[in-house]
Amino acid sequence: MVEYDKDAIVYPYITEYIRREIPPRKGILAELEEYAKENSIPIVQPETAQLLSVLVWIKRPVRILEVGCAIGYSAILMSEGLAQDGSITTIEWDADMAQEARKNIEKAGLSDTIHVINNDAKEVVPTLTSEYDIIFLDGPKAHYIYMMNDCIRLLRKGGLLISDNVLYKGMTADDDHVIRRKITIVKRLRRFIQAQMQRDELKTVILPLGDGVTVAVKK
Repeated sequence: MVEYDKDAIVYPYITEYIRREIPPRKGILAELEEYAKENSIPIVQPETAQLLSVLVWIKRPVRILEVGCAIGYSAILMSEGLAQDGSITTIEWDADMAQEARKNIEKAGLSDTIHVINNDAKEVVPTLTSEYDIIFLDGPKAHYIYMMNDCIRLLRKGGLLISDNVLYKGMTADDDHVIRRKITIVKRLRRFIQAQMQRDELKTVILPLGDGVTVAVKK
């Protein structure tokens, strides 16, 4: 009999199967996966990384905006699907993480392609004026709702807003799973999801994959 983790968004045996079928990353991405594991640094889960990679390859974006760079893993992953002369702007508030990301991006030979901003995304995003083909939110979850209007403003028509960890270990979907100290984050994530669903400018889907992902396209 299979034991199911009540806190898993997807049955663990399904997640294990999906992960077994994903081809292993090579080069710098494989190194960063190992580094993240050894140092308990959160990066996108393997199945979320695969979704992100596929969406970027479908879109072939010229400009990507990422909120939450960490060690640069997702930015380097997304760079593989950029259009010719495409670029990524990624924002990371933690100075040590931003420094590590720059080092990894340089090692990957992508310093001219990926630009790291070390600052609070809530302060930076409202000041941006460029249009983006993809915006990837993977920073502090409680801040997503406060950046949504600017994300819509910055997206081109047909652009994608991809947001990670929106189901937050199942807490977003069910009060019985909510840990008291996470109540504020959960409430804001629920507002964020609801707001996306209700905005006329967006067409949004919630995917029970990884820790939960929303993908919205700007009409």
